[in-house]
Amino acid sequence: MKSQRLLPFALFFFFLTQAVWAQDENRLALHRKLTTEIERIATTLDGVMGVAIKDLTTGEVILINEQLVFPTGSSIKIPILIELHKQAAEGKYKLSDQRWVERKDQIGGSGVLQHFGDHTSSLSLYDLAVLMIALSDNTATNLLIDQVGMANVNRTLDDLGLTQIRLRRKMIDQAASARGDENTATPREAMRLMEMLYRGEVVSPKVNDQVLALLKLPKSSSIPKRLPPGVVIANKPGSLEGAVCDWGIVFVPNRPFAIAVMSNYIAGEEAGEAIAQISKLAYDYFARLSRSTKYGARVPLDLLKTKP
Repeated sequence: MKSQRLLPFALFFFFLTQAVWAQDENRLALHRKLTTEIERIATTLDGVMGVAIKDLTTGEVILINEQLVFPTGSSIKIPILIELHKQAAEGKYKLSDQRWVERKDQIGGSGVLQHFGDHTSSLSLYDLAVLMIALSDNTATNLLIDQVGMANVNRTLDDLGLTQIRLRRKMIDQAASARGDENTATPREAMRLMEMLYRGEVVSPKVNDQVLALLKLPKSSSIPKRLPPGVVIANKPGSLEGAVCDWGIVFVPNRPFAIAVMSNYIAGEEAGEAIAQISKLAYDYFARLSRSTKYGARVPLDLLKTKP
């Protein structure tokens, strides 16, 4: 008799489990479609591309060549920015401290400081950081590397468990690059760094907020290129001859995601467009999920704000 009374409950839970599993299968099918599209872009590119994308709500990931090591280009400026704010928080200096722009420090590539007069202007460390991120100013970056110390940047990365992200040279040092002293990372660790910034796990919540505020400054880059206006993005692109990347957080309402796309042996324009396409595919996917119930029906976003 007891087993007969339990039978309806057992059947209820069986059918409930089957329904949940079926809905998971629907989501899995959508995920597979996205992954297939991204793999198509990455594999048809004339070069090598690695992709690491993470849903910061559920932990769902898309990983392609995520453990390969790539040159970072200017994306390495994110760890430099973190170290600058970390040391300021420790009281080693103030972000308002001034540094002279001098001829001996000026280098080419991106940025405006290379055109300044010799010892005619001084800027705060904060202003140098703004130029480093918003304009990818290489002179500003090298001044900040001198300020924080290359070894300290790598030590902080080690403390964060990011041993594959390495700062080995200053900007526009092709001799160092030719020796193999390249700034490098894997897409997986780059994605992890962006996730840690999102979750407030880098140094302190205050440092996280300061770093993200600068990474949200508008800039010319691939991740936002095809996205709708008004989408909040914290990112830093990087490029060298033959290598292009972009690391970021895309703050899709109710469904933010971290993304790192890196490439090498490649033409710059082609790679930049591929990153933009991958970013758009990811955005469309997460924007769709942000308004969907577990059954795939769309409802107003505010009704799902507290739901994963």
